[in-house]
Amino acid sequence: MRRHHRTPLELGCVGDVLAFLSPGQGAQSPGMLTPWLDDAPVAERLRWAAAVTGIDLVALGTSGDADALRDTANAQPLLVAVALAVGRALTPEGSTPAVLAGHSVGEYAAAALAGALTPEAALVLVRERGRLMAAAARRVPTGMSAVLGGELDDVSTTLHRFGLVAANVNGAGQVVAAGAIDALQSLDAAPPPGARVRPLSVAGAFHTPYMQTARDGLAALAAGAPVADPVRTVVSNADGAVVNDGRDLLRRLVDQVAAPVRWDLCMQTLADLGVTAIIELPPAGTLTGLVRRVLPGVETLAVKSPDDLAAARELVERHGEAGVDSAPSWRLAVAPVAGTFRAVAVDPGTAVAEGAALGTVESNRSQSNVAAAHGGVLVEWLAHDGDPVSPGQPIALLHPEPVLA
Repeated sequence: MRRHHRTPLELGCVGDVLAFLSPGQGAQSPGMLTPWLDDAPVAERLRWAAAVTGIDLVALGTSGDADALRDTANAQPLLVAVALAVGRALTPEGSTPAVLAGHSVGEYAAAALAGALTPEAALVLVRERGRLMAAAARRVPTGMSAVLGGELDDVSTTLHRFGLVAANVNGAGQVVAAGAIDALQSLDAAPPPGARVRPLSVAGAFHTPYMQTARDGLAALAAGAPVADPVRTVVSNADGAVVNDGRDLLRRLVDQVAAPVRWDLCMQTLADLGVTAIIELPPAGTLTGLVRRVLPGVETLAVKSPDDLAAARELVERHGEAGVDSAPSWRLAVAPVAGTFRAVAVDPGTAVAEGAALGTVESNRSQSNVAAAHGGVLVEWLAHDGDPVSPGQPIALLHPEPVLA
């Protein structure tokens, strides 16, 4: 008998689809952990995260001042630790979210909650990520500014003129520009038509080529990190694609350090997946605000304190997925984005190598590859050439070992 956890596509056909979102750097604030210390399970996980990282996260999140929390090396592990602690408290057993996504460093919490990384691996990677990015930021004076409003094409043209990068495209008229300080000052003096510019208090130009040394250092460390295939659907910041291969997800997490965050595409994929409810993990508020403007029909809840846990658990119960098989005896290749599937000529019963192309999905965004992440024998096609497909929809069924007649 074939066993698998239900895909978001299947969930959308029979009921509700829940997503957990984890915020990125900038969401932290002084005293953010203080109310959470009254919740014993969350407090225990926070103390364990402090031991894993070697950073006194509890002190940092209760008595640390704004300057201490602004430090990239502190902020990133703190954000992931609290998101993980609360996310695990919301799903100790029973119903779980079908979909997970995180903004920037929040992707590490999403990957761990999806089962691709252990909490300890996620925390160690984020600790080193923060240190490496802080070091890269000290090399050259750079920064970031929010561009609010205006048409995206006009914003892109203006940023290109000043030699700046759209480091975050957040949707709802929000773009974060990054680059050299003098270029950001020029942007402030001559913003895109209909837009205003707000300088951000950050250490450097994150998610740009200025972070290449941090990306390379993290890649060397991540090469030895334990990783598994996620057992829930994960949406990637890089392009809004659904990722079901753990190694590909880890590669994307590493590359993300020096590449833009396309949160606008992530929200489009949440819509394509049929997400009906979203819980933003703490420190919550930013992502639910974006979702409400872009996906107004989706129920949202920002978990800001333990007072919100009861409502969050009720939402999990109503919209969550009941039961996840973490060790399937076969593998699925799935559509990374919505579009039209174009299959390669491979007959069922054929052995395919790891990484072998199974086809592409053509969308209005781009053309995305569908590959056999693990290799094996193609048991059957679940989508055919020319079929419209949704993100996460099964394309092909593979058995990881030869099938005997």
